[in-house]
Amino acid sequence: MSWLQSLFTSTDSVAHILLLYAIVISVGIGLGRIKVFGISLGVTFVLFAGILAGHLHFTGTLSVLNYIQDFGLILFVYCIGLQVGPGFFASLKEGGIRMNLLATGIILLNVLCCIALFYIVFWDGTMSARENSTNLAMMVGVLCGAITNTPGLGAATEACGQIFGPDAPAIANGYACAYPLGVVGIILATVLIRIFCRISLRHEQEQIENELSANPHVKPHRMTLRVNNPALPGRTILQVRQFLGRDFVCSRILHEGHVSIPNRDTILNKGDKMFLTCAEDDAEAITAFIGPEEIVQWEEQDVPLVSKHILVTKPEMNGKTFGQMHFSSVHGVNVTRIRRGGTNLFADRNLRMQVGDKIVVVGPEDAVDRVASMMGNSVKSLETPNLAAIFIGIMTGIIFGSIPFSISGIPTPIKLGLAGGPLIIAILIGRFGYKAHLVSYTTTSANLMLREIGLVLFLASVGIKAGASFADTVLQGDGLTYVWCGFLITTVPILIVGLLARLRYRLNYFSLMGLIAGSTTDPPALAFANQTAGNDAPSVAYSTVYPLSMFLRILTAQLIILFLCTI
Repeated sequence: MSWLQSLFTSTDSVAHILLLYAIVISVGIGLGRIKVFGISLGVTFVLFAGILAGHLHFTGTLSVLNYIQDFGLILFVYCIGLQVGPGFFASLKEGGIRMNLLATGIILLNVLCCIALFYIVFWDGTMSARENSTNLAMMVGVLCGAITNTPGLGAATEACGQIFGPDAPAIANGYACAYPLGVVGIILATVLIRIFCRISLRHEQEQIENELSANPHVKPHRMTLRVNNPALPGRTILQVRQFLGRDFVCSRILHEGHVSIPNRDTILNKGDKMFLTCAEDDAEAITAFIGPEEIVQWEEQDVPLVSKHILVTKPEMNGKTFGQMHFSSVHGVNVTRIRRGGTNLFADRNLRMQVGDKIVVVGPEDAVDRVASMMGNSVKSLETPNLAAIFIGIMTGIIFGSIPFSISGIPTPIKLGLAGGPLIIAILIGRFGYKAHLVSYTTTSANLMLREIGLVLFLASVGIKAGASFADTVLQGDGLTYVWCGFLITTVPILIVGLLARLRYRLNYFSLMGLIAGSTTDPPALAFANQTAGNDAPSVAYSTVYPLSMFLRILTAQLIILFLCTI
């Protein structure tokens, strides 16, 4: 049985390394599914399984562990960047400014609490600068665990390697101490806000329903109108739209028994019947201007029209605007809406197409089929990952993250590193990659698979390396201190900003729950919010603040190490 013993003890063999990671990851994922009071730690339990393996001296050579850790980190943060990139800049626009400012407030208060607790609890003027820097680095690990942000831990760990070298502190121990109560603390703080403000869930639900009914511009309305205004014959659809100042799409016109697909230059005639789509609150004004509403059985007319969902899969379509395609004037069809990343978008002529978009096209069947062929409409091609674009982005991110920035007063040049560089490049590629003819689209399942593989490799590596000192940290060191410090870092900022958002800005409680979950990038908190609300308000708020919050979480964790630990 010497071969079996060698398999578990020969740390230099490839088989041993693969067996080590297979056991740690499978055990961690299995135990992470166990729920306590409806809450589970999920994939993060891989970290604890790695710590146990390291404590039992089931480990590998340090160089191999470092390599797998860095590779997993790069893969993880790059896929996160691709995911949040398309919505990153859109989330900063008018509709999400207030929510993103509130989320940023939570993030900044988390950082301030971390630094304040360091000076109150750990700062000792008799210690050397190195010892104080080590304590601060451990508190950053606590910060990442307190707000359940694993990418931040990755960025901080990589920054520690830059500053401390081979003797970098095992900040994953601080993360592991704070994480369990971090998950609970986020949900607890959300519940406390509800208690303090005496919030009625039924009233909050009624408020959302009233807001929807009071804002009919968010509801599409379809109708058929007969051209009855004597001023309209001889005018184009574009002239009518400009005069009204109201947005509408005319997808079909019935003229003397013949159905046609109009475009902006189509001239109207008296008695024409127009099939329009507009916002609900514009319907009355449009009807008063054009003519009365009528009922037309469009499917029974002489030109059968079809509505078809078409996938944009050809790379040459990437980045082209809908105005450039001249769908109505050249191809004889109308594009009514676009589905992108789970969101419906209005078919604005200035909107740029991206590979993976699903567009809704209305027109004669032969014309729709021609447009489908032009767009690609091949699900199979989307299932093939664009590996070249992924690794070009990773390569560019590594180079960008390795550029040193010298800052006055800081002896060590600052680098964005293996976390910050690929993250920023991935966000830019996800948003502007089409300009460099890079197709950054990956299916949701492919992105999630790559991201989760990177995450478990990183967590397993960090846990295995930290396992040797974890028991000493928890039982003989500052483990219990890290626990209560982490709980304060979690709850205090959420309570302050949450009460402000509720009492000052009267933010709906369901939206507030999503905002809190998004600002802490915490899926268990979002699941709790969705279960409590029973509507989409938490998910909408979560998706609004998540891109900026994830970016700031990773950046701030890294900057604390790079700036404060070098002073």
